[in-house]
Amino acid sequence: MAISPPSDLVLDVVRAADPTAVQEAQAKLKAHKAAFAATSLADAGKGFGAAMDIIDTPATKAGLGNPQAPKKAAEMPDEYRKFEASVLQTFVNSMLPKETEEVYGKGSAGEFWKSMMAEQIADEMSKKGGVGIAEQMYSQALARAERHGMVNANTDENDRSRAMSMITDFERQILGVGKKSEA
Repeated sequence: MAISPPSDLVLDVVRAADPTAVQEAQAKLKAHKAAFAATSLADAGKGFGAAMDIIDTPATKAGLGNPQAPKKAAEMPDEYRKFEASVLQTFVNSMLPKETEEVYGKGSAGEFWKSMMAEQIADEMSKKGGVGIAEQMYSQALARAERHGMVNANTDENDRSRAMSMITDFERQILGVGKKSEA
Protein backbone atom coordinates (compact mmCIF):
# COMPACT_ATOMS: atom_id res chain seq x y z
CA MET A 1 0.00 0.00 0.00
CA ALA A 2 1.52 3.32 -1.07
CA ILE A 3 0.78 6.67 0.43
CA SER A 4 0.57 9.56 -1.96
CA PRO A 5 0.25 12.97 -0.33
CA PRO A 6 -2.04 15.24 -2.32
CA SER A 7 0.42 18.19 -2.43
CA ASP A 8 2.81 20.28 -0.42
CA LEU A 9 0.89 21.53 2.59
CA VAL A 10 3.01 24.65 3.10
CA LEU A 11 2.58 25.80 -0.49
CA ASP A 12 -1.17 25.14 -0.27
CA VAL A 13 -1.39 27.36 2.81
CA VAL A 14 0.64 30.12 1.14
CA ARG A 15 -1.54 29.97 -1.97
CA ALA A 16 -4.69 30.15 0.13
CA ALA A 17 -3.42 33.09 2.21
CA ASP A 18 -4.16 36.73 1.52
CA PRO A 19 -1.43 38.17 -0.76
CA THR A 20 -0.95 41.24 1.46
CA ALA A 21 -0.52 39.00 4.51
CA VAL A 22 2.09 36.97 2.63
CA GLN A 23 3.98 40.16 1.69
CA GLU A 24 3.87 41.38 5.30
CA ALA A 25 5.21 38.03 6.51
CA GLN A 26 8.01 38.14 3.93
CA ALA A 27 8.92 41.69 4.97
CA LYS A 28 9.09 40.63 8.62
CA LEU A 29 11.33 37.70 7.73
CA LYS A 30 13.65 40.02 5.76
CA ALA A 31 13.77 42.46 8.67
CA HIS A 32 14.62 39.70 11.13
CA LYS A 33 17.30 38.41 8.77
CA ALA A 34 18.85 41.90 8.50
CA ALA A 35 18.68 42.40 12.27
CA PHE A 36 20.33 39.02 12.84
CA ALA A 37 23.10 39.85 10.36
CA ALA A 38 23.73 43.23 12.03
CA THR A 39 23.80 41.64 15.48
CA SER A 40 26.20 38.95 14.29
CA LEU A 41 28.56 41.58 12.86
CA ALA A 42 28.40 43.66 16.04
CA ASP A 43 29.05 40.61 18.22
CA ALA A 44 32.09 39.75 16.12
CA GLY A 45 33.40 43.31 16.48
CA LYS A 46 32.82 44.03 12.82
CA GLY A 47 29.90 46.46 12.99
CA PHE A 48 29.41 49.50 10.79
CA GLY A 49 33.13 50.19 10.72
CA ALA A 50 33.75 46.90 8.92
CA ALA A 51 31.22 47.85 6.30
CA MET A 52 33.13 51.11 5.82
CA ASP A 53 36.32 49.28 4.87
CA ILE A 54 35.36 50.08 1.30
CA ILE A 55 37.22 53.32 1.94
CA ASP A 56 40.46 51.30 1.83
CA THR A 57 40.26 50.92 -1.93
CA PRO A 58 42.92 50.86 -4.62
CA ALA A 59 42.23 54.59 -5.10
CA THR A 60 43.42 55.40 -1.58
CA LYS A 61 46.41 53.12 -2.07
CA ALA A 62 47.24 55.02 -5.27
CA GLY A 63 47.50 58.27 -3.31
CA LEU A 64 43.98 59.58 -3.78
CA GLY A 65 42.77 60.48 -0.34
CA ASN A 66 44.69 60.83 2.90
CA PRO A 67 46.75 57.68 3.64
CA GLN A 68 48.90 59.25 6.40
CA ALA A 69 45.90 60.54 8.36
CA PRO A 70 45.59 57.61 10.81
CA LYS A 71 49.19 58.26 11.97
CA LYS A 72 48.51 61.97 12.51
CA ALA A 73 45.11 61.28 14.07
CA ALA A 74 46.74 59.67 17.10
CA GLU A 75 48.41 62.94 18.13
CA MET A 76 45.50 65.23 17.20
CA PRO A 77 42.75 66.04 19.73
CA ASP A 78 39.47 64.29 19.00
CA GLU A 79 37.53 67.57 18.73
CA TYR A 80 39.10 68.30 15.35
CA ARG A 81 38.07 64.90 13.99
CA LYS A 82 34.53 65.38 15.32
CA PHE A 83 34.31 68.77 13.66
CA GLU A 84 35.42 67.27 10.36
CA ALA A 85 32.78 64.54 10.80
CA SER A 86 30.07 67.16 11.28
CA VAL A 87 31.15 68.96 8.11
CA LEU A 88 31.29 65.69 6.20
CA GLN A 89 27.81 64.77 7.47
CA THR A 90 26.34 67.70 5.56
CA PHE A 91 28.04 66.57 2.37
CA VAL A 92 27.11 62.91 2.81
CA ASN A 93 23.49 63.76 3.63
CA SER A 94 23.23 65.81 0.43
CA MET A 95 24.68 62.92 -1.59
CA LEU A 96 22.28 60.27 -0.28
CA PRO A 97 19.33 59.50 -2.57
CA LYS A 98 16.27 61.73 -2.15
CA GLU A 99 13.53 59.12 -2.78
CA THR A 100 14.27 56.76 0.12
CA GLU A 101 10.89 56.18 1.76
CA GLU A 102 11.21 52.44 1.23
CA VAL A 103 14.58 52.35 3.01
CA TYR A 104 14.29 54.92 5.80
CA GLY A 105 10.55 55.46 6.12
CA LYS A 106 8.25 58.41 5.47
CA GLY A 107 8.14 61.91 6.89
CA SER A 108 10.30 63.28 9.65
CA ALA A 109 11.12 59.81 11.00
CA GLY A 110 12.57 58.84 7.63
CA GLU A 111 14.60 62.02 7.48
CA PHE A 112 15.86 61.32 11.00
CA TRP A 113 17.04 57.81 10.05
CA LYS A 114 18.65 59.14 6.88
CA SER A 115 20.44 61.79 8.96
CA MET A 116 21.67 59.11 11.37
CA MET A 117 23.05 57.09 8.46
CA ALA A 118 24.86 60.16 7.11
CA GLU A 119 26.26 60.83 10.59
CA GLN A 120 27.66 57.31 10.90
CA ILE A 121 29.17 57.37 7.41
CA ALA A 122 30.79 60.76 8.06
CA ASP A 123 32.14 59.60 11.43
CA GLU A 124 33.74 56.53 9.88
CA MET A 125 35.16 58.62 7.05
CA SER A 126 36.78 61.00 9.51
CA LYS A 127 38.19 58.09 11.53
CA LYS A 128 39.76 56.70 8.34
CA GLY A 129 41.47 60.02 7.58
CA GLY A 130 38.68 62.20 6.26
CA VAL A 131 39.41 64.82 3.67
CA GLY A 132 42.03 66.78 5.59
CA ILE A 133 39.90 69.41 7.32
CA ALA A 134 40.88 68.24 10.80
CA GLU A 135 44.59 68.06 10.01
CA GLN A 136 44.53 71.53 8.44
CA MET A 137 42.74 73.06 11.42
CA TYR A 138 45.05 71.33 13.90
CA SER A 139 48.21 72.46 12.11
CA GLN A 140 46.87 76.03 11.98
CA ALA A 141 46.06 75.93 15.70
CA LEU A 142 49.59 74.68 16.47
CA ALA A 143 51.15 77.38 14.32
CA ARG A 144 49.04 80.06 15.99
CA ALA A 145 49.97 78.76 19.44
CA GLU A 146 53.67 78.70 18.57
CA ARG A 147 53.52 82.30 17.27
CA HIS A 148 52.02 83.46 20.54
CA GLY A 149 54.27 81.29 22.69
CA MET A 150 51.40 79.35 24.21
CA VAL A 151 52.43 75.78 23.49
CA ASN A 152 51.43 73.55 26.41
CA ALA A 153 50.74 76.46 28.72
CA ASN A 154 49.72 75.02 32.09
CA THR A 155 48.24 77.01 34.91
CA ASP A 156 48.85 76.31 38.55
CA GLU A 157 46.77 77.22 41.60
CA ASN A 158 48.46 80.64 41.99
CA ASP A 159 47.50 81.61 38.44
CA ARG A 160 43.91 80.49 39.02
CA SER A 161 43.56 82.43 42.29
CA ARG A 162 45.10 85.55 40.71
CA ALA A 163 42.65 85.27 37.78
CA MET A 164 39.69 84.83 40.12
CA SER A 165 40.71 87.89 42.16
CA MET A 166 41.00 89.93 38.96
CA ILE A 167 37.52 88.81 37.92
CA THR A 168 36.14 89.69 41.36
CA ASP A 169 37.78 93.15 41.21
CA PHE A 170 36.37 93.71 37.73
CA GLU A 171 32.85 92.68 38.86
CA ARG A 172 33.09 95.10 41.79
CA GLN A 173 34.08 97.95 39.51
CA ILE A 174 31.31 97.23 36.99
CA LEU A 175 28.51 96.50 39.44
CA GLY A 176 29.56 99.09 41.99
CA VAL A 177 29.62 96.54 44.79
CA GLY A 178 31.38 97.78 47.91
CA LYS A 179 31.17 101.50 47.08
CA LYS A 180 29.52 103.84 49.50
CA SER A 181 26.43 105.34 48.03
CA GLU A 182 26.44 109.10 47.72
CA ALA A 183 23.31 110.65 49.11
